[in-house]
Amino acid sequence: MSDFEVRDNPAARRFELLVDGEVGALAVYHTRGDTVIILHTETAPEMQGRGLASELARQTLDQIRARGGTVVPSCPFFAKYIGEHPEYADLVHRG
Repeated sequence: MSDFEVRDNPAARRFELLVDGEVGALAVYHTRGDTVIILHTETAPEMQGRGLASELARQTLDQIRARGGTVVPSCPFFAKYIGEHPEYADLVHRG
């Protein structure tokens, strides 16, 4: 699954997973300082069932970690993903 690139698009306030140059999945966010608040995750209907949202979550969280940030998983999908992948629990903003 690592063949897919996730990029931050700050102008649109979303992380985008690209499939053949097209946005296959996205995570909409707001920021508050170094904290990224993930609001909504969406997968293109024709690309559902391929694990794109999970790959989007993994790469997004890895990018937030690399920046030294924290995350508020307001999106139910991200909250569930972090719950199932405890290696990301340290990224959750406490406070």
